[in-house]
Amino acid sequence: MAPNEPLNEAENLLEPHVEHDEQAFDVSLRPKRLHEFVGQAKLRENLGILLEAARRRNEPIEHVMLYGSPGLGKTTLAHIIAEEMGVRIRTTSGPALERVGDIASILTNLEPGDILFVDEIHRLNKIVEEVLYPAMEEFALDIVIGKGPSARTVRLDLPRFTLIGATTRLSLISAPLRDRFGATYHFEYYAPDELAAVLRRSARLLKVDLPDDAAAIIASRARGTPRIANRLLKRVRDYADVRADGVIDAASAEAALKMLEIDMHGLDRTDRHILTTIIGKFSGGPVGLQTIAAATSEEVETIELVHEPFLIQLGFIARTPRGRVVTEHAYRHLDLQPPSRPADGQEEAD
Repeated sequence: MAPNEPLNEAENLLEPHVEHDEQAFDVSLRPKRLHEFVGQAKLRENLGILLEAARRRNEPIEHVMLYGSPGLGKTTLAHIIAEEMGVRIRTTSGPALERVGDIASILTNLEPGDILFVDEIHRLNKIVEEVLYPAMEEFALDIVIGKGPSARTVRLDLPRFTLIGATTRLSLISAPLRDRFGATYHFEYYAPDELAAVLRRSARLLKVDLPDDAAAIIASRARGTPRIANRLLKRVRDYADVRADGVIDAASAEAALKMLEIDMHGLDRTDRHILTTIIGKFSGGPVGLQTIAAATSEEVETIELVHEPFLIQLGFIARTPRGRVVTEHAYRHLDLQPPSRPADGQEEAD
């Protein structure tokens, strides 16, 4: 990178979904055992009991559902479960299982105790999902051979395996599938001190000297998400290598994040653009999501899944029966004068 070249990745730095070229980096920083996993204390405690009980009975664990926002550690925890149980893990995703033959091929090649991890399980094809019902309950695979009057069903016995499903949209999973999971765990956003601990661990693995004050600054901008925290650490390290003689401290961390236009609450340029658009063009709301997307030239799904949850979490946007409304907290954060009276319709939707 040239000395005067700006760090222009702010548009996707705070996007919690992982890109293919980041997978090697993410995998290298993943904890391998449950005691190395930072945060999610209650979840870890409950999962630890589940794993220990299964080990004592010398049997596979029940099917597990992991749900929460992207980047909080669902995939990491699935691999930790396999490591803790000493078994193989096969990974796939809901969109990749297009035909019954796809899931049948995977299931028939599992060994006793193996774990099948299905990411984005809410995007499973309905026909594939129905094949999973007897596989999860009875460890059997029903296959239809032939067509018409001559068609017959063949049942294949499967080894006792564990299905781990991960999703960001639990409400999109059908009740019959959801009910077949014996344990469901919800991932919460991380506190700044937990993210600072994640960053210190990542820095040790990367052989980077990260002082506590610099770790605290990066953690405060990471939107409660470890994946984003590690991504920001990479960018701060780049800035330090180019502009600060390789020294990461509070000053270089602040300077790098300022260059990336990430403010003290973790808002990026798009977050602020959404807020200022609602304020400037729609008097603070209420306004519908489609209208916001049109006014900001952003996709509806990007606003709904990436930006809005964090803005609601901060209390900068409120959902109402008539649309989205910018709160007084957001006005103050943007150094704007809030309206003298709350905008019409600020009562929360049921």
